[in-house]
Amino acid sequence: MASQTFEIVIVGGTPGGLMAAIAAARRGHTAVILERNQFIGGLPTNGLGATDIQTRGATGGLFLEFVSRVKRHYSQTYGEHSPQVDACAEGYRFEPSVAQTVFEQWLLEYGDLLTVRCRRQFDANPSNVCLHEGCLTQITLTDLDTDAEEHYQAKVFIDGTYEGDLAAASGVSYYLGREDSTAFDEPMAGKTYQYWNGPLAPHSTGHGDNAIQAYNYRLPLTCNPEQRIPITKPKIYDRNEFISLVDDLQANRTTYQTPGFTTERETDGIGRLVNLVPLPNDLFDANNQHASLISTDLAEENWPWPTASWAWRDQFAQRLRDYTLGLIWFAQNDAALPHSFRQQCQKWGLAKDQYIDNEHFPRQVYVREGRRIDGDHLFTAHDALPTKDGGRPPIHADSITACHYQLDSHAVLKREKGRPCLDGFFKLSSRPYTVPYGVIMPKGIEGLLTPVPVSGTHIGFSTLRMEPCWMALGQAAGIAACLAVEQSIKPRNVPIADLQHQLVLQGAVLIYFKDAQPGDDHYWALTQMALRGILGDDQWAACLHDVIDPPVATDWVNRAGINLPHGYQPGVTTRGELLELLHKNRTP
Repeated sequence: MASQTFEIVIVGGTPGGLMAAIAAARRGHTAVILERNQFIGGLPTNGLGATDIQTRGATGGLFLEFVSRVKRHYSQTYGEHSPQVDACAEGYRFEPSVAQTVFEQWLLEYGDLLTVRCRRQFDANPSNVCLHEGCLTQITLTDLDTDAEEHYQAKVFIDGTYEGDLAAASGVSYYLGREDSTAFDEPMAGKTYQYWNGPLAPHSTGHGDNAIQAYNYRLPLTCNPEQRIPITKPKIYDRNEFISLVDDLQANRTTYQTPGFTTERETDGIGRLVNLVPLPNDLFDANNQHASLISTDLAEENWPWPTASWAWRDQFAQRLRDYTLGLIWFAQNDAALPHSFRQQCQKWGLAKDQYIDNEHFPRQVYVREGRRIDGDHLFTAHDALPTKDGGRPPIHADSITACHYQLDSHAVLKREKGRPCLDGFFKLSSRPYTVPYGVIMPKGIEGLLTPVPVSGTHIGFSTLRMEPCWMALGQAAGIAACLAVEQSIKPRNVPIADLQHQLVLQGAVLIYFKDAQPGDDHYWALTQMALRGILGDDQWAACLHDVIDPPVATDWVNRAGINLPHGYQPGVTTRGELLELLHKNRTP
C-alpha cells in the first residue's frame, strides 16, 4: 500500500493525542489520529470521570474547553438547573459516554483537517519506523479489521500513547521502574511504604527497582436499581485471591496508621473495596480503595505491560477484568463474609447505559505509567515542590503549561506478610508548577514529540500523569508541530516565545495566578515576566489593576536588568501597566 501523507501524524487517541490534533487543526493543518481501540478518548471515556486536578484554573487551554463542553452537554440535555448539571461539578465530573460524545463531536468540527482511524495497531518494533538522518519520516501500522499494513508519512509525529510505543520503536531511550532515593534526592523515591494519609512505615529502604505501579479499571458503578446491571461470576475465578478480605473485615484492618476505617460510603460496604466519587445520573467513578489491602488494583502482574506485545497486553486486560469482577462478586456473594456486608455490596452493579457493546464494562485498562522517555528535561519531584514555605516550585522559563496535582503513585507489590501497607503507595502535596518544553522533547531524534510518555522520574511522572496535564501537553505538542511545519524547522528549534504566545492565544495557562487568567488585560506580559522571575517565586496573586508600590516597582526593574522604563509614574502606574512596560523594554 502506498504511503499516506499528513502534516502531522498522531499515534494514540488518548486525550493528549486528541488535543494535539485539535490544536493543529485550529491552525489549519492536517492531522490523522491512529488509535488501536474501536473508540477514541482514553481513560476519560473508560471510567475516569472524576477529574484529577487540585487547583482549578492551574491548567487551561483545551482542557478547560473540554470541561466547559461537558457542562454545556449536561445543560443542553437536562436543563441549566438540573441535578445533572449540579452533579457534573462545572464539567469536572462526567459519565464515560458523555466524554465520548464530547470528544467525537469536537473532532467533527474540523472537517477534512482531522482524520480519525480506529483499530490501527502500532507495534513497538524498529521495523515499523523509518528514519532519515536521525529524523522520523514514516511509520507502519496494521489495520486490525483487514490485517493490512498501512504506511504514514508526516513532517511531525506525536506519540500520544500511554506506553510510549512510537518513541521506543524510534530508538528513543526511556526509563522504567523506580529510581533509587539517592539518584535525585527525591522524597518517596525507591521502595516505599506509607501509611495512608500518614507517615512512612517501616521497611521503606528507598532502593530503586524495576517495579511498575499497579493498573486497574475505573469502573462506573451504580446503586440505582433501574440502571444497575448485576455483577456475574467470571468464568475464571479463584476464591483464594480474595479470601484475605474476610480477615481484614473481622480485624478492621486497613492501611491507616491507627485502627479504623474512614470513607464517606463505609456503611455501603462497597467502600471497603473501591473509592467512590459521584457522577451525574446516579453513576459513581469507582477507583482503587487506597485504605484497603485488597482492592481493584492488580499489582505486580502488570510489570511487563510497558514493553510487552499487544497479544500479552490483551491477555492481561482479560485477566484484570476477571480479577475485578471476581473481587466484587466475592464481596457480594461469599458466605464467609458478614451477611450485612454482602447485602450492602449487592446494591451495586455496572451501569446499563455504559459500554453497551462491551457487556457494560470499560474497554481500556488504566495504564498509569508506561515508558517514560529520556527527554531534554527530566521532571523530578523537585519540579513540583515549593523551594520555600509558601513559595512556588522552580519556575521554568520555557513552560508550556501549569499544572497541579499531588505526587501520587499506586502500589507496585501485592500485600506482603508482616507489612502494614502496600509497597509503592504514596502521596505527597505539591504546589502549582510549571512544565518545561523539554519533557516532551525526546533526546536523539528529530520530528517526534511525546506529550503523554513524558520525561520524568517515577516520582516526577506521578504528578504529570493526570489527564488535565496530558491534555495541556498534547495541546502544546500540536502547536509546536504546526510551528515546525510553518517555519520548516525541527520541533526542537521552535522559538519558545512563539510557542508560548500561541498557547496563550488558545487559552493556555503557563504559570498560575489565582486572580488572573487568559484574556485578562496585561495577561501576556504577566506570563512572560513571571516566567522570567520578575515577580519573584512567592507571588500567587498578580493584582494587575492595583497601583504598584514604588519599592516593588524598583525590585521588578532590578530583576529585569533594565533602566526604569519611560512611562512609569509612581503612585499612578498599575502593576499590569508596569509589566507591559517591562515586557516592551525587555532584553531578548
